[in-house]
Formats: sequence, structure tokens, C-alpha cells
Amino acid sequence: MSDPSLAIDDGPTGADGEAQACREELLGWLRAGSARSAVQAAERIPALIERLERLQPADLAAQASQLAGVWELRWSSSSLPYLAVQPWLENLQLLDPANGRAMNLLRLAGPLGPLAGIGVQARIAVAPEPPHQRVSVQFERGGWLGPRIGERRLQLFRQVNQSFPAWLDVTVLDDALRVSRGNSGTLFALVRRADLDLAALLA
Repeated sequence: MSDPSLAIDDGPTGADGEAQACREELLGWLRAGSARSAVQAAERIPALIERLERLQPADLAAQASQLAGVWELRWSSSSLPYLAVQPWLENLQLLDPANGRAMNLLRLAGPLGPLAGIGVQARIAVAPEPPHQRVSVQFERGGWLGPRIGERRLQLFRQVNQSFPAWLDVTVLDDALRVSRGNSGTLFALVRRADLDLAALLA
């Protein structure tokens, strides 16, 4: 039986209204500080994502510029520790598609965050084939990212040997929300961190 709370009215107006309601509910689940349980989230978030993927599918041929920015992972279907969402940890993804650059950055939340983190740098490219949702990822270097001293930032990075092709399908995208599906089948939901500067973090 379908979930009546996800039912939509007939016609484009009803679909648009349902997409907006679905998006707002999903963002509510993803916002930091939610008092709802992990069990509730595991049940509700995937249903909302699947509905929004049908109602509001991303098209990177028209939306590639919206990829750019700092995104914070707020939910994933993975059980891996480094993909778990914790209030004391920021799991950030920095995307600069115009220059083909990206970085995954794991750091402490709060004022200590800028002092140190673990980062993995990558080259990215938006695939030209329909449905215009795939972003190829080639990891290049990873390691410790330290504080900025003057114009330079302390870092200790090593080359990464990527033995398999990696990619993300960006299935939902707007100014605040991004949903992606990885090549290993993991589902990710991220929110934009407009308070963080992409250029400064990638420098």
C-alpha cells in the first residue's frame, strides 16, 4: 500500500506543490539538531528521496553551476563509520565543476574545525550523456589538511591510486539540497553550507 502522505494531486500544479512539500519535509529531516530518531529517519528519508527524484529530477546540462559550493553530508544509506552523520563532525564535499576540482573533507564541527581535517582531492567532470546526472570522479591525493599560516596552508598529502572508476549520479539538485547515488549503490543527502567559502577551503 502506498504512503498516503506522499500522494500527489493530478496535473502539473499538484505535482509542483507535492515536490515543494516533499523537499521541505526532507530538508526538515536533514537539518542539524533534529530530535527525531535514527530509526524514524531511516524509514522516512529514503521514501521522500525516491519521491523527489521522480518529481524534481536533476538535469546537470542546465544545472551544472548549482553543483558548485560546499555541501555537508546529512544522511547516507551507508553503514561505514566515515559516512555516519555525527553532531561533532562535519563531513563536507567541496565541488568546483567549472575547474574540474573537488575535495571530500572530514573535520571537527565548531571552532576547531579549520585547524585540521582529513581531505581527499579529486578531479571531476560532468558526463555529457543523458540523463545528464553523472559526475565522474578521479581521486588524486589524500591526507592531513592543517591550519592556514599566512598565504599558505599546512598539509601532508599523498597520491591516491584509484583502481576502479568512480562516479556520482546527482539525482536531485537545487540551491539548498543535493541527492546523489554513488557507484557502490550508496544514497547520499546533502545540504549546502552557504556560510563556508569554497575558494578558501580549496586553496
